[in-house]
Amino acid sequence: MKTKVFLLLVLFVSMVGTVTAQTLRNSKGSQIGKIESDGTLRNSSGSSIGKIESDGTVRDGKGNRLGKIESDGTVRNASGNRLGKIESDGTVRDDKGNNIGKVESNGTVRDAKGNSIGKGNGSNQQRIGAVYFFFFFN
Repeated sequence: MKTKVFLLLVLFVSMVGTVTAQTLRNSKGSQIGKIESDGTLRNSSGSSIGKIESDGTVRDGKGNRLGKIESDGTVRNASGNRLGKIESDGTVRDDKGNNIGKVESNGTVRDAKGNSIGKGNGSNQQRIGAVYFFFFFN
């Protein structure tokens, strides 16, 4: 998996309570990052590479606005253009509605063909999906 500057940080803030830190792993089980409870995203070296704010705004490591995750799971870039959506069942769709993957309730991230491409511990499917598909690890 290649790390991009603009990765799918569809790590949406939990609507119900506190968010715990989530470790992100690639398909081989190696840690590629971590989402801290305050929304800070760190790479495998521990450096801050971005943040998801409580209102769903996604920022890169320098604080530049990359986009936003709306309360319904819609993901937009900094210009407000729709990038895709993470549905309540974890299905990830691109801006045309095509299925591009899924985040299962146990945190397993799958591509459109059903292959496991990673895993995030925890159950926040929107956060994990955003990180893998839209903003950071795509």
